[in-house]
Amino acid sequence: MKNYQKYTKGYFMPPVSSLKWTQKENITEAPIWCSVDLRDGNQALVVPMNLEEKIEFFQLLVKLGFKEIEVGFPAASETEFTFLRTLIEQDMIPDDVTIQVLTQSREHIIRKTFESLKGAKKAVVHLYNSTSVAQREQVFRKSKEEIVEIAVSGAKLLKQCAQETEGNFQFQYSPESFTGTEVDFALEICNAVLDVWQPTEDNKVIINLPSTVQMSMPHVYASQIEYVSDNLKYRDSVIVSLHPHNDRGTGVADAELGILAGGQRVEGTLLGNGERTGNVDIITLALNMYSHGVDPGLNFENLPEIVAAYEKLTKMKVSERHPYAGELVFTAFSGSHQDAIAKGMKWREEAEREHWSVPYLPIDPLDIGRQYEGDIIRINSQSGKGGVAYLLQQKFGLDLPAKMREHLGYAVKNVSDRMNKEISTDEIHQIFMEEYVNIKTPIEFVSYSFTHNDDYQTIVKVRINEIVKDFSGNGNGRLDAIIDALQSNLQISFSNLTYTEHALEVGSKSQAVSYIGIQSPQGVTYWGCGIDPDIMTSSVKGLFSAINKMMADQ
Repeated sequence: MKNYQKYTKGYFMPPVSSLKWTQKENITEAPIWCSVDLRDGNQALVVPMNLEEKIEFFQLLVKLGFKEIEVGFPAASETEFTFLRTLIEQDMIPDDVTIQVLTQSREHIIRKTFESLKGAKKAVVHLYNSTSVAQREQVFRKSKEEIVEIAVSGAKLLKQCAQETEGNFQFQYSPESFTGTEVDFALEICNAVLDVWQPTEDNKVIINLPSTVQMSMPHVYASQIEYVSDNLKYRDSVIVSLHPHNDRGTGVADAELGILAGGQRVEGTLLGNGERTGNVDIITLALNMYSHGVDPGLNFENLPEIVAAYEKLTKMKVSERHPYAGELVFTAFSGSHQDAIAKGMKWREEAEREHWSVPYLPIDPLDIGRQYEGDIIRINSQSGKGGVAYLLQQKFGLDLPAKMREHLGYAVKNVSDRMNKEISTDEIHQIFMEEYVNIKTPIEFVSYSFTHNDDYQTIVKVRINEIVKDFSGNGNGRLDAIIDALQSNLQISFSNLTYTEHALEVGSKSQAVSYIGIQSPQGVTYWGCGIDPDIMTSSVKGLFSAINKMMADQ
C-alpha cells in the first residue's frame, strides 16, 4: 500500500513507566457498567430511535441489570429533552438505577441540561471538553491553559447549577480525545476539575478516560490509564471510568487491560454499536469475564431474545460471527471439531463435572439461551461422522456403533455436496431411515419360526419379486440359524458379523433398534438397521437391511 509514511503515532506514553497492570493475570470482579446505547449508540444510528423505541430500549437495559444508563444529550434536541422528562415525570426510573446525561462545557448547554434533570432521583452529569493536540491545534486553536479554563469553568457551573436544581446529582468529567492527549496534561486537567468539585468518600466523582479514537495498541491505553489512576488527586473519592471505542478493532482488549490498570467502571453499548466501528461491546466484555468464572453482574441468560430486541429497535444486524451473540459462533461444521465436541459432551454426561471444558466451546451455550440442537453442530459437506451421529442421538435417540457412523457420515456428506446445502437434523434422520433401516429390496423379510433341540432350526419366510419363499437353516443361536438359511438359499457369503442393540423410546412406545454390519468376500463392510417392538425381529430386519445393501452393490 502507498502513503503509509504519512501515518505516525498520534498518542503519548506516560512520562514514567506504568506497567504494574502486566503483573495481573485476570479480572477478578466486574466493573460498574454504564450503558451508553441511548446516547452514544443512538447518535450513530442511520435512523435514531423515536421516543417509544427509546423507552423500550431503556426498559430492556433495566431488565438486563444495568444500574447506570446514559439516556442522552438533553440539550442537543427536543427529542432528547422530551425523552428524559418522560422518564422522570412518569416515574419510569427504578430507585436503584442512576441515569446519566452528557453536556459540553458551555454555559447555555449546561443550564439546559439541568433544566431537563429537574426532579431526578439520582443522575450523573457528564461534563466533557476536548483536550487532544489535534483538537487544540486544529479545531479550537487554543493553548493548554485555555483548554484547562474551559474545563474548570464548566466544573464550577455544574456545581452551582446542582445546588440550584431539585434532584440528586453526581459529577463526571471526561478529557474527550484522551488517547490523543499528552498523558501528563490529561492528568493536569482532571486534577484541576477535581479541585473544583472536592470529592469525598460519600460524594464520589467519576473521571472518565475515553479511547475516543483508538490510536495505539491496547497495552499503551492500559499504561495511560494506570498513570492517571495512580496520580489523581482525591483518589479514594474518584471512580476511574473507561470509554473505549473500536477503531482498531480492539475495544474489548482496551477495556480488559484498562480494568487491570485501575479502571473501575466501563461505558459501552450492547453488541458494540456506536460511531465509526462502534463502542466497546459490553456483552462480549461481560461474557469474557463470565467465561473465567467471574459474575458479570448483568443478565445475558437469553441472548437470542436480546439480539432480537436490539435488531428491532436499532435496525442494525448482528453478524453471524459476532462473539457469543452471533448465530454461528457455537456452530461447528468441521468434522474434526464436531467429533471433539460430541465426545466432550458425552464425557460430561458420563459423570457430573464441576467445570466446563468441552473442546471448541468456551462457555456452555445453554447458559446464554442457545440450544445444543441446531446451534452447536450443523451438517454440510465439510462435516464428519461425529457430528452426524451426535445429532441423531440427541434428537432421535439413535446411538450408532462407531464403525457405522463413518458410513452414514459419508452418505450425508454426499447429499450435502450434491445439493450444495446444509443438511438439517430431520434430513439426516430421513437419509438414515431410507439408506439403512428395514430395507426390503431385493429380499423382504416376512416372518420366522424356530424349533430348538441341540441347536436352533428356523423357517424364514421371505418375499422375492412378489413371491413368498420358505428358507430353512440351522445355527447355535436364532440369528445364526437365520444367517445359515439366507446364505445357503441365496448362495451369498459374508463374515465378521457386527451386532449392537438398544431400546428406543418413541412417544409412549418403546422399540428395539439393532445395528448389524457384515463383510463381503471382497472385504467391503455393509451396514443395516432394524427397528421393531420385538428385539429379535429388529435384529432380523437389521440383518436383511445389511444383506440387501450388499446385494444391491454386487
